Amino acid sequence: MLIKQTLLKDRVLTDKERKNLAILEVIRKNGPISRTDISKITEFNIVTVSNYVNHYIKKGLVVEGELDESTGGRKPILVELNPKATYIVGVGLNMLSIVGVLVDLETNVLYEVKQERRPENSEAMIEKMIQMTEEIIEKSGIEKQKIAGLGVAIPGIIDEKGRTIRWPGALGTKDATVCISIKDLFEKRLNIPTFVENDANAAVLGEKWLGLDRDVRHMIYMFSGVGCGIIINGEIYRGATGAAGELGITTNNPKYTDLIKTSAAQLGRWKMDLDIAAVAKDSIRQGHKSVLTDTVKGKIDEITIKEVIAASKEKDDVATAAIEEGGRNLGRKIAFLVNFLNPEIVVIGGGIEDCGSILLDAIKQEVKEWAVEEAANFVKIIPSAFGENAVALGVVGIVAREVFAQA
Repeated sequence: MLIKQTLLKDRVLTDKERKNLAILEVIRKNGPISRTDISKITEFNIVTVSNYVNHYIKKGLVVEGELDESTGGRKPILVELNPKATYIVGVGLNMLSIVGVLVDLETNVLYEVKQERRPENSEAMIEKMIQMTEEIIEKSGIEKQKIAGLGVAIPGIIDEKGRTIRWPGALGTKDATVCISIKDLFEKRLNIPTFVENDANAAVLGEKWLGLDRDVRHMIYMFSGVGCGIIINGEIYRGATGAAGELGITTNNPKYTDLIKTSAAQLGRWKMDLDIAAVAKDSIRQGHKSVLTDTVKGKIDEITIKEVIAASKEKDDVATAAIEEGGRNLGRKIAFLVNFLNPEIVVIGGGIEDCGSILLDAIKQEVKEWAVEEAANFVKIIPSAFGENAVALGVVGIVAREVFAQA
């Protein structure tokens, strides 16, 4: 069941697509469920729901199951998704890894691959993602023609057609633009409809679509501090040109070099690890004792966020202090966003959530300190429910919504 290669974000849904999406989403989240209950939840009349559900059954998307208990009269028949109707592949980049998954229609992960990610963005990284996808399809045992679509989630600002991607550089560095069609590269190699999405946008959808209550309408996903995915009124907010969610400002103008440095903790762009590793290195160079020195055998420059997180779990003072500082800095940025957007939930993810309660407590303390009381008391700040799988699963969700809409 291949799908048309036009994302929901690129068009206005027809009435039929809107109903398809609403009904199948209810079945996915609540099945096995009766037609009557689907009608109550969607507020579509029972005749409409029955006609749509019968169509899904004929297409093999939905199956009828056991009879529900009845309060009187005829027992209603329950329906649920047929997980084997079609399959979806999702590949996403995180701070420390590349994750690829193959899922069924109920988003059960049937096959998964994880690889370490090199820190820089490059065309070689895209090739690595293509190779990972080929490996997933080959080793999963699923027939290729049963794969409805492929989702690719990557950092950067992506044009509407997935033709180019711009990777914002670190403070004071030039941005890198790759003028290739990521979408075309995947489709040419794999012959599967491909959808390309920003990593933070994919992650925020994944958290809402798979983990949180469906009634959550306003939320933010903080992707390791360098960007965020935003949901407003239940939909991803991408902005006019797809650049929404890029946190921080910078310029390549040399006359602002000193200002760039002083604004780094406030408005400037950050490194993905919130400079936690750099703070730990500086502390050790200043003479503070840490297990990190032994971990890297005295090669201080080789300390990464991964080693700092491990050291913090051993109650290392240097690691703990570095994570707390990163949390305080991130907390102030989140406080600004909480004041500005008044979300119900802020999810901390992209890999930085591995720092655990040390980071989360520091963030919450700063938000309480700096956000207006009404917004600060209302918002929930939680770690990602899916960790390093959030990006890959989120982009799977984008493809699954297409499958549902076109049912």
